[in-house]
Amino acid sequence: MTATAPGPDRPEGTVLIVDDDPVSLQFLCDALASLPDIQVRAFTHGAALLEAARVGRPDLVITDLQMPEVNGLAILQAFASAGYEPAVPIIVITGSDNRDVRRQALQLGASDFLAKPLDPDEIRVRCRNLVNLTRAQRALSDRAAWLAEEVRRATATVVAREHETIFRLARAAEYRDWETGTHIRRIAEYCRLIAGRLGLPAALQEDLYLAAPLHDVGKLGIPDHILRKPSRLSPDEYTTMQRHTVIGHALLDDSPSHLLRLGAEIALTHHERFDGSGYPQGMAGAAIPLVGRIVAVTDVFDALISSRPYKARWPREEARALILRGVGSEFDPDCVDAFMAEWDPILLAAERWSDEAQLDARPNPAGVR
Repeated sequence: MTATAPGPDRPEGTVLIVDDDPVSLQFLCDALASLPDIQVRAFTHGAALLEAARVGRPDLVITDLQMPEVNGLAILQAFASAGYEPAVPIIVITGSDNRDVRRQALQLGASDFLAKPLDPDEIRVRCRNLVNLTRAQRALSDRAAWLAEEVRRATATVVAREHETIFRLARAAEYRDWETGTHIRRIAEYCRLIAGRLGLPAALQEDLYLAAPLHDVGKLGIPDHILRKPSRLSPDEYTTMQRHTVIGHALLDDSPSHLLRLGAEIALTHHERFDGSGYPQGMAGAAIPLVGRIVAVTDVFDALISSRPYKARWPREEARALILRGVGSEFDPDCVDAFMAEWDPILLAAERWSDEAQLDARPNPAGVR
């Protein structure tokens, strides 16, 4: 049974009614038929109403209390469980004045009662009020969900821009050195692999992936004649070069961004050595932040396998052997173990982000070689 359908431009409220007495059921439907924007669906079995409510989105349910099999109390219990639209108002029809039964219905979530004999005007007023309340609550809920989605999208945009800014800042330092943008890509990939092997939380793995490229950002403060010198540095020049760690830390450390602060920690500590002979602070062992110990392994490895004007590229197996020789002196043994356990994926990352592969991948519409 369905009341007069609303016009196509008007929103429609749905009322589900169940009563095993066909006469009473028709009376309820007739009483609601004059309400605009209301669709009434009528059932003689509680199970049928529950199925319709489970797959639909009713604005109101009206149920007789005394019915065979699935009675009004069972319907109230079902709506209190998972799988049904939350906070649907339910009117219970009863001819009983038993307060215990009413109390039980209220405890199970009944919103209102209609007492027999039924009054059509009372039915219409109560139903209209509850349907309007449901629709108003849903409008607020839908708007809250919309606002939450808008906030999520805006936040994602801000995060994406922060990530891009971090990468571009890291590339700015690389462009001043002999290294390339692919170096920081490789470092990021290596670090995420090692962090995953070490069992670090997924969020920290991602943060390290994003912040590790900032390890040499302090080179922005090193003079060109030292930074780009194609031969061995003098002792004084080497001392100046070492300052890129503290410069990088100073550039990033007071940022409100947790990623930049992590980058500051990496910049400061990635040249510390496990035995305490590194710089700038001579930290040793576990006193060196784990992120610095991870980047130390990856930075040395990638420097070895990369060709520069002042050095030839090392074969990867020779670079691997040098890393192993540095266990316990230059490098954290756990970080080296994780590095070796991820050897094949690290080689794949090195190949994917090699300078040559990225040059080949650049578009060349003019066919220039």
